[in-house]
Amino acid sequence: STGLTEDQKEFQKVALDFAAKEMAPYMAEWDEKEIFPVETMRKAAQLGFGGIYVKPDVGGSGLSRLDTSIIFEALSTGCTSTTAYMSIHNMCVWMIDTFGNEEQRHRFCPSLCSMEKFASYCLTEPGSGSDAASLLTSAQRKGDTYILNGSKAFISGGGDTDVYVVMCRTGGPGPKGISCLVLEKGMPGLSFGKKEKKVGWNSQPTRAVIFEDCVVPVSNRLGAEGQGFNIAMQGLNGGRINIASCSLGAAHASVLLAQEHLTVRKQFGEPLASNQFRLADMATRLVAARLMVRNAARALQEGREDAAVLCSMAKLFATDECFGICNQALQMHGGYGYLKDYAVQQFVRDIRVHQILEGTNEVMRMIVARNLLQG
Repeated sequence: STGLTEDQKEFQKVALDFAAKEMAPYMAEWDEKEIFPVETMRKAAQLGFGGIYVKPDVGGSGLSRLDTSIIFEALSTGCTSTTAYMSIHNMCVWMIDTFGNEEQRHRFCPSLCSMEKFASYCLTEPGSGSDAASLLTSAQRKGDTYILNGSKAFISGGGDTDVYVVMCRTGGPGPKGISCLVLEKGMPGLSFGKKEKKVGWNSQPTRAVIFEDCVVPVSNRLGAEGQGFNIAMQGLNGGRINIASCSLGAAHASVLLAQEHLTVRKQFGEPLASNQFRLADMATRLVAARLMVRNAARALQEGREDAAVLCSMAKLFATDECFGICNQALQMHGGYGYLKDYAVQQFVRDIRVHQILEGTNEVMRMIVARNLLQG
């Protein structure tokens, strides 16, 4: 909490307490039984965590990007998988709040901020992941509706959630032909694939989202036609900070688990704490990653010109370093670390995908390099 305001320390304490009491005791069960903990998330929403950086007039908390990062880091110490879904939900609500008109904001945001309803972000397709501008899902306008055809892959919450923020092609090829539609579960032509079996992130379902002549009112479009790619990228800048913050929480929890294990366990007649230098390196890398994420969060909040590249740097650095920290913590547990009775293995499994989603870390490197070479 170094350098935080009194309000931020209070947000952090509330989130840490919630993580310890309402999430950590159930983390392993949610993972093993693949439970989507709806009621727990609704309790979190009562604390203001359903629309953290959404405006208060539609039920949001109106907090900053830095406040949001602090909260997601704290919650992630209790269950990284569940917090990561909540971060995606928050991103979706922010997109509707920011780019929607007044009618759309008041129609969708209140029930999402309370987590009475849940949201999913639909950008990735079977043939376009990192190259999002090449997406093929099409929306043909007919009068006051769009006819939507195509599919989305790897959608967090897919099938269990109520609102889908969908990027689709309403115009020609490339980013300028992409628009953003908000779909609601139950619309004719909207269906879902089988629930995916994943290495981690098991407390949130993942499915393909399928559109077959799905009829969507034009009144459900966010922004103007052709604005969708810009909306998607602006959402992802925040999403990258959010998912990096979830990585920080997992790494923080793993450092504490390693610290406890090293002080209790003995080998060759000596406490494993004699392995203290590895622990020092882990803590140092965690603090460095945290500072980088918080710096990017401030830049995004201030609307600085370098915000996008700083978000990419922070996501790249934090997710790589924090996975390394969690993996080292597992190693320090020896054989115990590989048993599901020990929480450290779940942090390793849940955090691994953070290097892939919200733009792979290879794409983060491309963004940073392009920025440097353009001068």
